[in-house]
Amino acid sequence: MIPNTMKAMVLTDHGDIEKLQYQEVPTPSPAQGEVLVQVTATAKNNTDRKAREGLYPTKKGETTSFQMGGKPTLIFPRIQGADIAGRVVAVGDGVDSNRVGERGLLDFNIYADSRRDINLTPDYFGHGADGGYAEYVAVPSDQFHAVPNEDLTDAQLAAMGMCSYQTAMHMLTSAHVQAGERVLVTGASGGVGTALIQLCRIMGAIPYALSTSDKAAALAELGAESVLDRSDMDSFVERVKAKTGGKPLDVVMDLVGGDMTDRFIDAMIFDMNARETYPRLSIAGASGGNVSEILWTRIYLYQVQIFGVSHGTRDEAEQLVAWIRSGQLKPVLHGAFRLSELHQAERYFMNRGSNYLGKIVIVPDSQWEEHGKPWSLERNT
Repeated sequence: MIPNTMKAMVLTDHGDIEKLQYQEVPTPSPAQGEVLVQVTATAKNNTDRKAREGLYPTKKGETTSFQMGGKPTLIFPRIQGADIAGRVVAVGDGVDSNRVGERGLLDFNIYADSRRDINLTPDYFGHGADGGYAEYVAVPSDQFHAVPNEDLTDAQLAAMGMCSYQTAMHMLTSAHVQAGERVLVTGASGGVGTALIQLCRIMGAIPYALSTSDKAAALAELGAESVLDRSDMDSFVERVKAKTGGKPLDVVMDLVGGDMTDRFIDAMIFDMNARETYPRLSIAGASGGNVSEILWTRIYLYQVQIFGVSHGTRDEAEQLVAWIRSGQLKPVLHGAFRLSELHQAERYFMNRGSNYLGKIVIVPDSQWEEHGKPWSLERNT
C-alpha cells in the first residue's frame, strides 16, 4: 500500500546545508504517461551542492541556478537528487500496468521536446522537478529504464546514474572522440571521471587520468592507460610526453577549469606536426575555478575546438542503459548514507580524503537495511 505521505529531504532556499530539511511531505501520484517509483537509492552529485549554493550563474555576479530555457526552474521547496534507482509501484494513465514491480534507473533529464539527438535547454529531476531524495518520485515512464541485472545491487545501479555517465558520454560525442585517440580525463576519481575512463575503453580511445598517486592503481584497474599526478602541474607537459611517447594529447575532458585549462591546452599543441586532428577541449565542470585566463590567439591560431557540455540526449541515455544491461559499464560505488543523514553526507563529500573514488548514494531510511547498510559509510562520519 502506498502511503499518503513520505519522508523527503527538502531544499528550502539557496544556502548551506541547513537549507536541507528532513520533512514529511505528500506522496506524489503518477500523472498520464508517468510511473511512481519507490526510491531505493539515489546517487549524490556535486551538481546538488552547486545548485543549492546558487553556483550556476549564466550572468556575471549572479547567485542563482541555471535557466537556459529563459526562466528559473529551481523553485523552492524542491527535493533534489537526480540519479534515481528504484521500483515501479504505480502507473499513470496510458502506461502498461505490467510495469509495476520493475526495477530500473532514471534518465535524469527534463527534456524540452521529443528530439533524440539534441538537448538545447537542459534541466533535470532534482532541479526543475522533484527528485530522488525522498521515498517516492513520479517520473516519465519512457525515461525510467528497466535494468533487471541481478549482479547489480540497487545502490550500485544508482551509482551508474545518468548525471555522471550521460555527461561523460556527451563530452566524448561532442568532441567526436575516435578509437585510438589519446584522451586526458581530469577529475578522474569522481563520478564523471570514472565514467569517462570506462567509456573511452568501450569506444576504443586511450584514457589518461589526472588524479593523485594514491588512486593510480584503482584508476588503472578501471581502464586508465596511465595516471598523471595533479600535484605537480609545472612539469605536466613533460610528463605527458613521457607517458605518450612524445605525442600530444588528442582531446582533453576538462572538469577542472581555473589555471589548469591553459596547461591542458599546452599538452595538445606542443607539436602540431604530430597531430592528425584539431585539438579539442570538452568542458563540463570547473572544480578548480570558474574563470580561466587564456590567450585567444592560442585558441584560434592553434585551432583549438572547445565544446561546452551539459547533460546529453535521449539517444545517448538509451545507449548507456544498453551498455549497463550488457555489463560493459561497471559501478564505482564508494559508499552509502541514510537519507536522514544527508547533512553528514554533504560534509563527507566536501571533505573527502585520499581514499575517495566513485559515487556516494543516499538511501531512504525505510530502505536502509536492504539497500544501504551493506555499503554504509557511517564509520567515516
